[in-house]
Amino acid sequence: MIAFLIYLPFLLVFVIFAVYAERKVSAFMQDRLGPMVVGKYGILQSFADVLKMMQKEDIIALAADRKLFVIAPLVIFVSVFTGFAVLPLTVNIQGSAAETGIYFLLAVISLDVIGILMAGWGSNSKFSLFGAMRSVAQIVSYEIPLGLSILCVIMLTQTLSLQEISFQQVGTLGFINWNIIQYPFLFIPFVIYFIASLAESNRTPFDLPEAESELIGGFHTEYSGFRWAVIMLSEYGMMLLVSLIAVILFFGSWNTPLPNVGPVLLGDWTSGTAGELSSDLWGTFWLLSKAMLMIFLQMWVRWTYPRIRVDQMMSLSWKYLTPIGLFMVFVSGFWKIWM
Repeated sequence: MIAFLIYLPFLLVFVIFAVYAERKVSAFMQDRLGPMVVGKYGILQSFADVLKMMQKEDIIALAADRKLFVIAPLVIFVSVFTGFAVLPLTVNIQGSAAETGIYFLLAVISLDVIGILMAGWGSNSKFSLFGAMRSVAQIVSYEIPLGLSILCVIMLTQTLSLQEISFQQVGTLGFINWNIIQYPFLFIPFVIYFIASLAESNRTPFDLPEAESELIGGFHTEYSGFRWAVIMLSEYGMMLLVSLIAVILFFGSWNTPLPNVGPVLLGDWTSGTAGELSSDLWGTFWLLSKAMLMIFLQMWVRWTYPRIRVDQMMSLSWKYLTPIGLFMVFVSGFWKIWM
């Protein structure tokens, strides 16, 4: 219910402004203006796009498998959104308090592969099918190094509970209590996680499943209007989800980055009083602020690097990220036992 009442409205609002932010970020990086006409500085452009999509005709090709075609966007969105159910928001507010939260999360978001395959096959289009097969190969391959990077954190924290991982990063030293600072070698698993999360989100340079220059639009080529909007909502939802997970695992979760320095209690002032509304407000602010920085980094990468080839994508996963991830699991185990 917390995921439904808090994260769903936030996700819907987030997508509208994230699309606008991405257009402006890309425009800034390419020395152009971006949206400028609809509203001041183009701020209403995303709202206009939503209205446009809501009015578009819902087209289903005659040769398509109607059941698979209709259900696929919902399967993709539900599998992504269900992952929010186990995320803690603040010290007092969390979703499911499952002790195996990260395990559940990894299991449920893997189901979006089924939805993508349903969309590609159900469209009865060679472009859609090629895009779907690329996506399956990509997501299944990059789940291995992503899981290994998360396993490093699990081994060091000795828990599968995301809220417990958050509590272990509480302290008066601010950012020094973060996992990535306490265990400096976690920077390598974080880099692996970040690269794999881009592939999981189908973001450039890993947007081969969509590849508009080769496959028109990939697995969602035949979709229009609201169904296409649901698929895009799922992509931005995955961006937000992997960013929140990264913040919880590596960057202190809902804890303040500011330390207490002598009589200047910056950490206490920016954490609020435990059990009161102030702590929830500060916790929400820090968690979402860090997540927004991660999303900006994803956008930065998108508008900086070109799309890689399929063989390069598979080579990066199996020849480099997976062996390095296995080595870092060994390092984490050695550190936990001997250090």
